[in-house]
Amino acid sequence: MGMQKGPVTPKGFRDIMPDLAKKRRGTINKLADVLEGYGFVPLETPTIEFAETLTGKYGEEEKLIYQFTDRGGRKLALRYDPTVPLARFIANNLSLLTPTFSRYQVGQQFRGENPQKGRFREFTQFDFDTVGSDAPEEDAKIIAAAIAAVRKIGLPNAQMAVNDRENFKDLSIEDIRQIDKIYKVGKAKTRKELLDFVDNTTPTKNLKEIFSILENKYALAESKDFFFDPTLARGLDYYTSTIFELKPGGLPEEQSIGGGGRYDNLIGMFAGREIPAVGFSFGIDRLTEVLP
Repeated sequence: MGMQKGPVTPKGFRDIMPDLAKKRRGTINKLADVLEGYGFVPLETPTIEFAETLTGKYGEEEKLIYQFTDRGGRKLALRYDPTVPLARFIANNLSLLTPTFSRYQVGQQFRGENPQKGRFREFTQFDFDTVGSDAPEEDAKIIAAAIAAVRKIGLPNAQMAVNDRENFKDLSIEDIRQIDKIYKVGKAKTRKELLDFVDNTTPTKNLKEIFSILENKYALAESKDFFFDPTLARGLDYYTSTIFELKPGGLPEEQSIGGGGRYDNLIGMFAGREIPAVGFSFGIDRLTEVLP
């Protein structure tokens, strides 16, 4: 590498070289093919939203939203994830719910976090959601579509870790965060009562129903395609019940290549009536890193 002649990019933002760009494009195309086969249609929303559309939806993560004021004094923000913009879109297009609406979206997201391995401030997500039904069939369909997509791009051992937020309903937010970090910090550094709690946690009625649909309708198998993970909590505040993360080699301690869950209250914040939804997002950067 010679001396750098031109300006540098800001920290956490980078150029994607032709070989990697080509690999990413191929991955996105395959994912889109699988999702269209499952009945999801493409949608695009803007990169910039009004700041107040995004704030108050993500919990403590909110501090990572890029916010700025334009020349007219309007408070704007860069898209943080595709889910809140989808909620805004649905609230303005309720006629699309016939009775459900399933869409996928590929786009850049922006988060002002500390860049580290596999984490950038600008990154690409491939997101897909079904809006308008709280039936466990929809949760199962999202999980099945994610597994079919990841098999298609060449990850035969990937598995979906699945849990239900219901399992944490009696715990403090601090305890939930500790449980979510068990694999990160190690069992030796986790309080015994939290480890006991996890050991005694079993799938909820909701999860048993979803697992049964995955097995009977989609011919997927527990501990080959998906598994119950009582330590899984996921950071974002808007999830209401089912939550899941995709592990590239099927191990709970691995860095996830995507995640999602059910969020039955978020769209109602914009629509003024309850509209259930469930979805999943692939992290394209992490996904291409683990592909053969």
